Amino acid sequence: MGKKVKKESETPCKETFEALPVEGKTPATVVLLLNSPEEDILIKACEAIHLFAEKGDENKVSLLGLGALEPLCQLISHNNKLVRRNAVMALGIMAVNGDVKTALKKIDVIPSIIDKLSLEEDTVVHEFATLCLASLSLDFVCKVQIFDNMGLPPLIQLLSSPDPDVNKNSLEIIFNLVQDFKCRIAVHELGGIPPLLELLKSDFPVIQHLALETLQNVTTDKDTRNTFREEQGFEKLMDILNNTVGVCVSDLSDLHADALHVVANCLSDSESVQLIHKGGGLTRLMDFLLTPNVPEIQANAVKCIARVAQNPENRSLLHEENVEKVLVELLSVADIGVKTFTCQAVAAMSLHLASKERFRDPGYINIHIMVQGLSSDSLKLREAATQALSNLTHNNHLCAFAVYEAGGDEVLVQQLYESCSRTVANAAATLGNMARQEVIRCSILTHGAIEALVEPLKSTDTQVLVNSTLCLAMLVCDTEARAELQNTGGLQPLVNLLRSYHKEVLHNACLAVNICASDEPTAVEMCKFGAMEMLQEINQSVNRKSISSELAMISLLNSNLSVKYSLTGHLASTDIINDGFYDAGKARAGQRILTLEELSKQPVNQHRPIIVVNTTEEYESNITTHTDNISLWNFRMQNKHCTNVESFCFVMGVVCMDVGARLVSKAMGGAVEMEKLHEFPWVLHLSELKFQLQSNVIPIGMISRGIYCHRALLFKCLADCIGMSSTLVRGEYNRAWNEVLLFSEDSTSNGRVSPPRRYIVDLMHQPGSLLEANTPAAEQYQTI
Repeated sequence: MGKKVKKESETPCKETFEALPVEGKTPATVVLLLNSPEEDILIKACEAIHLFAEKGDENKVSLLGLGALEPLCQLISHNNKLVRRNAVMALGIMAVNGDVKTALKKIDVIPSIIDKLSLEEDTVVHEFATLCLASLSLDFVCKVQIFDNMGLPPLIQLLSSPDPDVNKNSLEIIFNLVQDFKCRIAVHELGGIPPLLELLKSDFPVIQHLALETLQNVTTDKDTRNTFREEQGFEKLMDILNNTVGVCVSDLSDLHADALHVVANCLSDSESVQLIHKGGGLTRLMDFLLTPNVPEIQANAVKCIARVAQNPENRSLLHEENVEKVLVELLSVADIGVKTFTCQAVAAMSLHLASKERFRDPGYINIHIMVQGLSSDSLKLREAATQALSNLTHNNHLCAFAVYEAGGDEVLVQQLYESCSRTVANAAATLGNMARQEVIRCSILTHGAIEALVEPLKSTDTQVLVNSTLCLAMLVCDTEARAELQNTGGLQPLVNLLRSYHKEVLHNACLAVNICASDEPTAVEMCKFGAMEMLQEINQSVNRKSISSELAMISLLNSNLSVKYSLTGHLASTDIINDGFYDAGKARAGQRILTLEELSKQPVNQHRPIIVVNTTEEYESNITTHTDNISLWNFRMQNKHCTNVESFCFVMGVVCMDVGARLVSKAMGGAVEMEKLHEFPWVLHLSELKFQLQSNVIPIGMISRGIYCHRALLFKCLADCIGMSSTLVRGEYNRAWNEVLLFSEDSTSNGRVSPPRRYIVDLMHQPGSLLEANTPAAEQYQTI
């Protein structure tokens, strides 16, 4: 066999075909050509796909199904300029379709498209690259990708492109991006305001609209508004507002509405207001307010006025323009948006004294229309109407009566059930303003205002709580209203507000508690909910204590003398003891004082007894099955201290307190020498009574062996019964005493009566003796 010889390697053929014309009849064939290595074929294939996709969404979806998207995304970065341009055109047209857009989101194509926005690319590439991004930028994820891949800088540069399509597409992308706060700031920092303002001069209304809408978003930032002002943005806006030539009516109305929206954003700055005012802008705004049959323009114009009026300095300027008269006319416009913004403007202008004087005349402003707005289906209108009525009725009884005469009080009560917290807060404020008039207050109460306020008292919204508590304080001036508050379960949420650390809420809650506590049943009920302990805590706090909290505490104590005596250890001569008073002993600060009912249910213990006062003719004890008449009068008659009540009152009231003191002493076991006090069997006697009654509560009429605290309490009871002035003061170690004021004639004052002196009545050792206060004898009586 011959030896095998290795073949030499074959060299590739360097010959090529002559130009071969290719005709693709089907989309599938053209899509296959997108993978060709030949640039001429790629150019024609991309162009063919572009033309095919332009014919409709069905063709776009067909190309997507044939797999045209991925090769096109690669070809937009091709080295050949024509291939690149045609691929971008095809991709841009296809991206308009929703299915194609969804598919593009799965491909990381955005960085490549952003690269095509560079100034080296021609205008056609810019047009279709921005068209593609405009479609993608509607999606949140894509917006983030555009921003993160530095898409904003080239887009802002393209705003100055001479091609209007590039301008429009770039504006659409930027408008979509600035819905996010971070992008708004970036547009300003990248110098986007000047080109946006320049596009306001465009010959194409659609570009003007997009520029204005973008400015609406970016001018919500203060720094952007400053740049807007520095770049003469207001002058350019006024050019639009004053331009009525060469633009159709519908486009003109839309442009005016958009321009006024931008103006409204900028008018929150006083500098901007002054600038517009100097240029005659406020006068022009007033003209727009009365533009007939164009509600959108009117709404945006009055929105500007409302925004201007938020600043106290600007209200004077508007007042000079007689804006109040225009606002009154706008209240009659049927459009809900116009009415809503008008009510907002009225609310703001009502804070200006001169404007309020102008609004004060019920015939000047149509209160009836605003009251009707309370029944509107529009939540925003109801909110704005309640705000306007709240400001109008504040310290203005004429407007308050105008609202009342229009039936507003009944509708406002219904607003308290609203879900919108601002509406509830405004309604409560208005009702509180109106309730200062007695006639209106009575009417408000008949419409169920107390019950309607119960839920707002449980709100978590601070302003609702502030206004509701103040409104409640205005309404509970009547006894029936306080009783209704208790019956509808409103006392507990009111008391709970005493825990608030919000200064105004706490102040108003204390004010309402102060008024409610004027009724003893209401005061007792609030004490059950812990009002006394909360007020003690508040008044011990440096930051929370106030005059209102102190007054609430005083009012609560004055209506609950048993608690007052336990906490303060002092009853003034004006504190009249009535049936049901009980001495539960000295209480610690913050300690809850149990009610008599609660104390009566406790098992017998070793603590000091609770002494209860009852002056009825027939008294059946509810704490034991033992029935005994313990009335003070019967007690006195059974012990033969006096033959009848009338003679006793005469003696006590006319003769002197000496007799009363002796009677109390005799009823409680007689005089006891100081040295033999320890032998007096009062402890054993009270223990026997507790055992007899099987209760810790002992009626004072049953005590026949009593010391200082028992005698002082009995003396105070008798003194209050006959109208004799006497205090009751608790000391330490079961000491208590009564102080009285006596006038005496001063021999050196020519018959004039000297100032009264305080004396302590001795009921224990030398009954009837009067010990001048702050003397050694008095101090010996008061202390061990």
